[in-house]
Amino acid sequence: MQVSFFGAAGTVTGSRHLLAAHGKKILIDCGMFQGLKALRERNWQPPGFAPSSVDAVILTHAHLDHSGWLPLLAKSGFKGPIYTTAATRDLAEVLLIDSGHLQEEDAKFANKHGFSKHAPALALFGEAEARAVMSQFRVVKWHEPFDLGGGLSATLYRAGHMLGASMARITDGKTSALFTGDLGRPDDLLLSAPEPIAQADLIVCESTYGDRRHGASDPEPELIEIVHRTTRRGGAVIIPSFTVGRAQQLLWHFRTLRDRGAIPDIPIYLDSPMAATATALYQKHAELLRLTPEQVTAMCSTAHVIHTVDESKQVTAWQGPMIVIAGSGMATGGRVLHHIKAFAPDHRNTILFAGYQSVGTRGADMVAGKTTVRIHGEDVPIRAEVAQLDALSAHADWSEILQWLRGFKEPPRQVAIVHGEPTAALGLAGHIEAGLGWSTHVAVQGETLGFS
Repeated sequence: MQVSFFGAAGTVTGSRHLLAAHGKKILIDCGMFQGLKALRERNWQPPGFAPSSVDAVILTHAHLDHSGWLPLLAKSGFKGPIYTTAATRDLAEVLLIDSGHLQEEDAKFANKHGFSKHAPALALFGEAEARAVMSQFRVVKWHEPFDLGGGLSATLYRAGHMLGASMARITDGKTSALFTGDLGRPDDLLLSAPEPIAQADLIVCESTYGDRRHGASDPEPELIEIVHRTTRRGGAVIIPSFTVGRAQQLLWHFRTLRDRGAIPDIPIYLDSPMAATATALYQKHAELLRLTPEQVTAMCSTAHVIHTVDESKQVTAWQGPMIVIAGSGMATGGRVLHHIKAFAPDHRNTILFAGYQSVGTRGADMVAGKTTVRIHGEDVPIRAEVAQLDALSAHADWSEILQWLRGFKEPPRQVAIVHGEPTAALGLAGHIEAGLGWSTHVAVQGETLGFS
């Protein structure tokens, strides 16, 4: 077996790992690069392998840094199946179609106002390409091996992290490789902990928080303080949020806080039709959640959902205390940009980032204390309070990853570290070697590891 790394190597985005064995090529994840311009530009470049040579894709979960290049893969010649879980298939359809639509809208907006450096500005892919690739999805069941041809089979296990997220173990009967995708946390509010795995010769492991430990696991005290502090100023709390996973966590926290009177009874808006659709999928796949069906229903009714652009503009024009949850989570696009433009210049308001911010994103710049960010060709002053919640992270930290790795019945031959900034990847490698004595290797973009 050989594994080649064409994304999420030296960075925390663009996951693409190609396993070659017995004449078959299996791509695990096919993500979009996000963050720094140099990374985003990779989305427009050939992926480093011939898409037509790929026999199948296994999609670990629906986040765009794992799924967002699938429309381009199909457009470039990939004709095979995309294997994933039922919930991931449903969420990927929502995320990919919405991403294609938003890219087309952003390109139109840029061309209309002339702030793009490209003439004309183009979408990486559109809604039509996103809809087309969905025909290649094939749903597989948890824990049931499925045939990949060439004597290879794969099995999916629950990874936590987000609804439907899986780990993929591929074997030829003698040698095995486990791809973690993104690992969730053992005490996640909504989802169960990553499942224990007995054995794998190679573990390809994410390292988003490989050099850090999360703080307090309960974000509610900080949420209460932020909401009260902002409300006393007469301001609004604007929360850039991932529309799948993070938005639902926030809705459940705000539901419980409001029900027990811990926060003021101010309007709560979910300004994302996609997040509303995703929330409905949480009801459809409620068996994957730790919540009861009644709690899921309560979560889904927490916020007033904003569907149209006109409604969103009305929220932006509102002067007074409120909470607005809107995509995207790192302020890289979506409706939240219009809210940041409107509310960030006013010191009464708070921009609250609810999780990790990749290098090069507006979110990372604001958290780092930049006094202006560029949105739609304008330099927007940041006078509002900027806060960040770490406790809502959907990624395991290094100690939680080690806790999960200790569940293996025997050590792997090697752990390949991916999906992390260089310091995070090196940090996790060091923790694994010191804590478990296992051999590690920090993956490099474009390299190939052979094992048998």
